Amino acid sequence: MNFSKLGLNKELLTAIEKANYIDPYPIQIEAIPAILDHQDILGIAPTGSGKTASYILPILQILQGKKENRSRNIPVLVLVPTRELASQVAQVAENFSRYLKRRVKTVAVFGGVSINPQMMKMNGTDILVATPGRLLDLLSKNSLSLSEVEVLVLDEMDKVLNMGFREEVNQILSDLSKKRQNILFSATMDEALEKIITSLLNNPKRISVKPAEVEVDLIEQYAYRVSPEKKGPLLRYIINSGDWSQILVFTSSIRTANNVVNKLVKNGIDAIAFHGDKSQGARTEALDKFKSGKTRVLVATDLAGRGIDIQFLPLVINFELPRSPKDYVHRIGRTGRAGATGEAISLITEEDLHHFKIIQKKMKKHIQLRSSDDFDL
Repeated sequence: MNFSKLGLNKELLTAIEKANYIDPYPIQIEAIPAILDHQDILGIAPTGSGKTASYILPILQILQGKKENRSRNIPVLVLVPTRELASQVAQVAENFSRYLKRRVKTVAVFGGVSINPQMMKMNGTDILVATPGRLLDLLSKNSLSLSEVEVLVLDEMDKVLNMGFREEVNQILSDLSKKRQNILFSATMDEALEKIITSLLNNPKRISVKPAEVEVDLIEQYAYRVSPEKKGPLLRYIINSGDWSQILVFTSSIRTANNVVNKLVKNGIDAIAFHGDKSQGARTEALDKFKSGKTRVLVATDLAGRGIDIQFLPLVINFELPRSPKDYVHRIGRTGRAGATGEAISLITEEDLHHFKIIQKKMKKHIQLRSSDDFDL
């Protein structure tokens, strides 16, 4: 199966080819024709399953049959939990719309930045990608109208609810037009979500995609025993000892991430931090620099690290261990992807030993613990 069989027009197929998309993901094969057929969608799919393109591509095509929007009435609303995802979705829409005959205007809105520039962008918006709080702020200022929304997308809906946005979502839904197409994606299913699905979706097409398993056997894992005061020097020694083009370092706190970056930079190692205290612009810039190879080392926290998707990342370093074995697997799973091998190194203090044994037990894999005493730090 290829994209040309899914009913997409030649302009979108050109954009897909330019983006180096080869074969569609399973969720795209099922969702794209159904959305083009104006069906409601219920997709149970994890991050990284290709779901963003699965709804953006058909929505862009549907908009080609509509008159250009010259008002503040929003025809397509995409509701997301975080500013990171809002920016990513908007970027995907912009990338795929570049060859279309009818111009499609996509705007992402989220908190943490000034609302005035966002208010000024509303006129003529075709696709609005929004976090719940900022969308309500804009509605309270009469900056836009949702009364003519034709397509509603609720992306990562489980996370939206887990972040405490249930009341906001209900308020937003009450402002929408009754006749519309509804598309809902979630990684998990629970009672709260079931209630929304029952009231929102009309005979939806159900699509389920299992999370991709981390190929642990493709990742060479080892660890170094080290005292707390020598962690920084050992990290710098490891980075300087190899020729890895990209290195992702994980810390457990924002403060540690910043400290690690400062020490690396002072010692002549190009590094940049990536965490929730950074502005959206700073986070986007950091990730772009890392992906393009302009910055060799990215130091990230777990929360921010979930937005990092790099196909051939050669090395992950756990400067600090995560709280759960599941998070450990998620961290090292940033490498060893798409059949490529990778390395994962953990720095283990005396206090970490018991927790590190638990991680190995849960993962059912022994990790060699090496001494760092002989290194010239």
